[in-house]
Amino acid sequence: MAGKGKANKKGKKPHKNKPTSKKYTKYKIDGDKITRERFCPRCGPGVFLMNAKGRKYCGKCHYSEFDGKAKVIVAPDGEKKVEEKKVKEKKK
Repeated sequence: MAGKGKANKKGKKPHKNKPTSKKYTKYKIDGDKITRERFCPRCGPGVFLMNAKGRKYCGKCHYSEFDGKAKVIVAPDGEKKVEEKKVKEKKK
């Protein structure tokens, strides 16, 4: 009797392209100047920090920076100022 499903084929597997690294997204161009985004303070300027929800993370040394809550300050004349506080936490 015939088995259910497809038979396993032997031989070469089809080639799949690897996803690109997208390193170009970590740089910003301002006129004639090229600036890097935030890099890891432990590993140095060659390793970038990943942006996640409310934190920045280094995949190489597991360093984390957590973003604090933004404070809204209302001045007596009615102007509002937003100050963002960053909280740094290091994992070992």
